[in-house]
Amino acid sequence: MDQTYRSVAALNVIARNTLNSFNPALLYGPPSAVPIEKLAAHLGLGIEYQCIRKNGIILGEMVYETSFVPVYFTDLKYYDLITIDGKTIILDESLLLCRTDGRLRFTCAHEIAHWLIHREFYARTGQAAAFGNPMKSSEENPAVERQANMLGTMLLLPTAQVKRAYYALPNRSAPVMTLKNHFDVSIDVMDIFLKEHNLI
Repeated sequence: MDQTYRSVAALNVIARNTLNSFNPALLYGPPSAVPIEKLAAHLGLGIEYQCIRKNGIILGEMVYETSFVPVYFTDLKYYDLITIDGKTIILDESLLLCRTDGRLRFTCAHEIAHWLIHREFYARTGQAAAFGNPMKSSEENPAVERQANMLGTMLLLPTAQVKRAYYALPNRSAPVMTLKNHFDVSIDVMDIFLKEHNLI
């Protein structure tokens, strides 16, 4: 069996246990946006912002062990290797320009997911798990990326909390926009979540 594979049920358990150990109110209190960068810190993960690739094709990387990582220096217009400590999430600096559209938070959640379920797979390989920009990549995400996408979504959108918020809406004519803003995620992520749970 593929050692990177986790069932949806297993991913849900991992997400719930992770959020519960961080702040049980995220599961049992009033529905609210998960402070994903604080969750990373709770897990002992650092965050660095770099220009990962000149063409913007990579939005995030999870560095498991201290290693040399190539980054692009925009002012000098060349790539170089820099030392990145282990347990570090690298987010592309372009995400700082769009903090309000959910991409930064989703990329961070995706990389946290890699740490939670793939660190044994990547340990001692010298590799980093990279998250591609779907707008610039024509390649289909491999299974490992789909798993990180699913768990990242579960971390940002605990199912019971989103359903509580949905059923509390006084007007459900535009739930995607309302709940997207409430949970601070992208329109696409919220739209997919609501459709998968037969709420729209």
